[in-house]
Amino acid sequence: MLKPLLLYLLSLALFVQSMRLFYKAWRLSGATRVMERLNEGQPQGLSPKPGWAGLERAFLRAGLGRPTERLGAWILLWMFAIVLSLALAGWIGLLVMLVLPPVAVRLYVSWRYQRRLRRMIEQLPQLLDHTVRSLKSGRTLADAVLGAIEASEDPLKDAMGRVQRSVQLGVSLPDAVSDLAELYERDEFRLFALGLKVNHRYGGNASELLENLIKMIRERDQAARQLRAMTGETRLTAWVLGLLPITMAGYFLMANPIYLVAMWHDPSGQRMLATAFGMQVIGSLLLWRMLRSL
Repeated sequence: MLKPLLLYLLSLALFVQSMRLFYKAWRLSGATRVMERLNEGQPQGLSPKPGWAGLERAFLRAGLGRPTERLGAWILLWMFAIVLSLALAGWIGLLVMLVLPPVAVRLYVSWRYQRRLRRMIEQLPQLLDHTVRSLKSGRTLADAVLGAIEASEDPLKDAMGRVQRSVQLGVSLPDAVSDLAELYERDEFRLFALGLKVNHRYGGNASELLENLIKMIRERDQAARQLRAMTGETRLTAWVLGLLPITMAGYFLMANPIYLVAMWHDPSGQRMLATAFGMQVIGSLLLWRMLRSL
């Protein structure tokens, strides 16, 4: 009785979503479409809806765009997967499908953001060095920074494109870089924005300031590499502890599949497997947080 009811509710939700999309497309006039095309690529606020502000911020920092444009389709697909898991694997499948996709998305977005941010920090000294050489050739600070952005490579060029668009719309360069620094929450970008603000307000030798910033970024990078080398044993231990239960479960499944299958079909065994899965997820998250703090 429960499974047909869930399928009925899922069908009803899909029907309501399709009607909503049809009504939205029908109400969208030609002028609105033109305005949306003109606004593509322009800087917009990070939180048009307060409920999705954190999600949009995480996706923007990871370079994945705005998730709200296709969030409804993904949620419907997730609901369909939940119903299918309940029908095929019972409550264990339901629990796994409720927990696993959000955790996987969270880990993927965080990994993508950290990898992208490391690459951007590595490219930042080259951008600043290009800016210094442009300043010494007689260009203004704003022209030098914008020229360095054009000469840089992705992902830094893509991220700094936000600064270019803001400046083209009339925002001052220090404010545009401050907005970028608040988005990515890194001290290197904050110091860059602070140096631009000080130079914009009080003047001074901008090339010397940027050269000192380049030196500081490279020293921080060298110190971070040394720290990663010193904590390599700790990180390897965390990976071994996180993967050991999964490896053991895979070994038992290959060597004696009847053992785990019998537990799967027994109510007490299902509770044990659910508890083990929950503890594995919690332990992996704790180890991941510990690795991030190193």
